[in-house]
Amino acid sequence: MARQPRLDIADQIFHVINRSNARWDIFKTNKDFQGVLNSLIETVELIPIDIFAFILMSNHWHFVVRPRKNGDMGKFFGKFTQKATQRWHTKHGSVGTGHLFQGRFKSFLVEKDNYFLQLVKYVEANALRAKMVKQAEDWPWSSLRLRLNNPELAKKILSPWPIDVPRNYLSLVKQPLPKVQLDSIRTSIEKSRPLGGEAWVSKQVGRYDLGYTLRQRGRPKAN
Repeated sequence: MARQPRLDIADQIFHVINRSNARWDIFKTNKDFQGVLNSLIETVELIPIDIFAFILMSNHWHFVVRPRKNGDMGKFFGKFTQKATQRWHTKHGSVGTGHLFQGRFKSFLVEKDNYFLQLVKYVEANALRAKMVKQAEDWPWSSLRLRLNNPELAKKILSPWPIDVPRNYLSLVKQPLPKVQLDSIRTSIEKSRPLGGEAWVSKQVGRYDLGYTLRQRGRPKAN
């Protein structure tokens, strides 16, 4: 298994993803998704971290986050996954039958500014890119929909972005990411590589002993 960077570092931005076992569609109904969202609300109250964007899909989820204290990210996603799994098993009458997810979440350091914006667009347009909705904001289980339709709840879950929000962001998120940006994000996911400019990536690779992420492997998979 590939090594992971030290995740207990405050004030770093991370892309976090977790997938279901065998990529099985585990969240199928509105009640399934609402259970995950309720788990998220409860976990933020217990272990506050900065959540800038997220999307909940049928067999995986994406988050863009920044831990406030050392160790918080591991605690947060451990508790969140535990709560979501317990809710699912209780609802489906399968308590004690095993794990829903492949294992510990994967995380990738992200450079601020342009790369942060690219990643948030990638995350919030996930359902649109999968052709599950006609507009990105139509997917009910995302930070984009939450900000637009339920600002009070959004304030409880989401933190202000570390960059200025473009005035035309809603228009931008509907536009397909350029191939070079899409490939860069997918390569980051596939290789656990920091997402950013070359100089910044080289610095993080040296700082966190991530040389293995630069080795050549197969083509990046779609996510």
